[in-house]
Amino acid sequence: MRFAAALDRDDPADDAAAVPGDRNPAAAVVYAKVPGATVPGTPGPARDPAAGAAVLPFCGTELRLLADGALWWPEAATLVVADLHFEKASSLARRGSLLPPYDTAVTLDRLDRLIAALRPACVISLGDAFHDSFALERIAGEARQRIAALQAGRDWVWVAGNHDRDLRGAIGGTVVEELAIGPLLFRHEPAAEAEPGEIAGHLHPAARVLLRPKSVRRRCFATDGRRLILPAFGALTGGLNLLDRAYRGLFDPAGLVAHLVGDGRVYSFPRRHLAPD
Repeated sequence: MRFAAALDRDDPADDAAAVPGDRNPAAAVVYAKVPGATVPGTPGPARDPAAGAAVLPFCGTELRLLADGALWWPEAATLVVADLHFEKASSLARRGSLLPPYDTAVTLDRLDRLIAALRPACVISLGDAFHDSFALERIAGEARQRIAALQAGRDWVWVAGNHDRDLRGAIGGTVVEELAIGPLLFRHEPAAEAEPGEIAGHLHPAARVLLRPKSVRRRCFATDGRRLILPAFGALTGGLNLLDRAYRGLFDPAGLVAHLVGDGRVYSFPRRHLAPD
């Protein structure tokens, strides 16, 4: 099935670059054979990133889980991304692993398209925007200018992550440890015990789903209705299987849903369809 091929694009980086996808209406037939799975939307025009989003009622508000791997909160006109990991390729190059040094530009391209389409009043980066403490020294002047242009005319909040706690005064915007807006609390690392409404990153969630005769593995949003963890947005960021022990205790297994990032839309699967790597 082309549908399975559309989602199953595993590569060594499990990266967030654009993935050729399934534009075959037969995809709905495949989903009809998987009890509990839902197709929230159909692929829309490239200029409308919310067209294939999953709509998530969450702690008294309504969120949009975008196929780009970002979160859109329409009520607050707020765009949320996690784990951009700017300058990861240049970090790896310092250790002898030579990759094309374009990951920051690719991530900024994707972020630029989202901001141009949605015109958010506020952008929140949920930590690890930079891959290491020296990334700001390596980032090119052009990339700095692009970040400044994206920040212009809107609130921009950097939630400090474990990789980038020295951002204050270095890159524009506001740097915080965590941020509460209405019923939602934005932080980098999910807390061991959190009140409903927590939205975090850090763990780079991914899910493997059994779709006979094969399985597919994709980045995903993970939620049980009380907590939401976003996939990594950066171009060279991998994904940690949602069944890994790192997630133990963070979700109610009975309510856990993985919203897999596909090409142009998000596919939602309850816990019983998930498989380990």
